[in-house]
Amino acid sequence: MKTLVDAGPLVALLNRRDKFHAWVKETLKALARPLLTCEPVLTQAAQLTGRPAVFVAMLGEGSLKLGIDLQAQSDPIRRLLERYSPRMSLADACLVRMSEMIPGSRVLTLDRVDFSIYRRSGRDVIPLIAP
Repeated sequence: MKTLVDAGPLVALLNRRDKFHAWVKETLKALARPLLTCEPVLTQAAQLTGRPAVFVAMLGEGSLKLGIDLQAQSDPIRRLLERYSPRMSLADACLVRMSEMIPGSRVLTLDRVDFSIYRRSGRDVIPLIAP
């Protein structure tokens, strides 16, 4: 089963003082690699941690992999952003679109509230791994 990762768990992983740090570390032990993500998620995580090189290194070593071509998926991503405006970020839209494209995928997130509202293919609940 493929796991899509949001920015929150990536930030918590690098910040030992984050209240979800231990939960993320323990959860990651059980998940197959690579985790799939997108550039907007990495941009958010890099900005929030101030450690962009760590995320580039994770891509290089293969523990993270980009799972979407934003340009090729621009129309369905735009429709998601319009549907869930103003709640949805570009990162969230990419993850929702990835969940539509990758059968059996689930999203690792700390944002249970938003991802409980979003639907893949307009109607289906997105399986989550969340505290």
